[in-house]
Amino acid sequence: MNPLFATVRRDLLLALRRKSEVLTAVFFFIIVVSLFPLGIGPEPALLKKIAPGVLWVAALLATLLGLPRMFAADHADGTLEQMALSPSPFGLLVAGKILAHWLVCGLPLVLLAPVLGVQFDLDGEALGVLTFALLLGTPLLSLIGAIGAALTLGVRGGGVLLALLVLPLYVPALIFGAGAVEAHIAGLGAGGHLSLLAAQLALAIFFAPWATTAALRIALE
Repeated sequence: MNPLFATVRRDLLLALRRKSEVLTAVFFFIIVVSLFPLGIGPEPALLKKIAPGVLWVAALLATLLGLPRMFAADHADGTLEQMALSPSPFGLLVAGKILAHWLVCGLPLVLLAPVLGVQFDLDGEALGVLTFALLLGTPLLSLIGAIGAALTLGVRGGGVLLALLVLPLYVPALIFGAGAVEAHIAGLGAGGHLSLLAAQLALAIFFAPWATTAALRIALE
């Protein structure tokens, strides 16, 4: 597992040197979520109803902002080719890059969600369900997004194409992630939605690194 952790450490150090790129997604998430209470007005019932969807859509779009940069810099300077030729398993190195992307772009959103959820008059239990759903869902977004980032690597206008490829695949995560909070608020229990979200994550952990590695090998040929 040393190559995986070495890749994560390297990408985190590079992210610290490019703080503006990291902060862009975080501030985008904060601004988008905060605009809805200001635009709709102080109606607690309405705010509580739209809260899960707003927070999840904002997290989805904020994650999407960082996807084009996941492999682009390494592809431009030849690092990606060296990774493919190294004795370490390429799939393990790719998994490290996906994990680093989640730590930089996904984990901050999970930590901020309970704070921003207070604006929508969510109680403590609902905020807990929201946080846990995002903890399951944001790695799933990074894993699925990595496949799209690899498929569009080096393509002109790849950012638009990436969004068109990835957004439909994000729909199940959005439905079950937001649905978990809505079900909890309605008193129906969030267990079913969270279980389906966890099942999607388990499948993505198994298949996404392999699919991403295959797509990157095609892009490097």
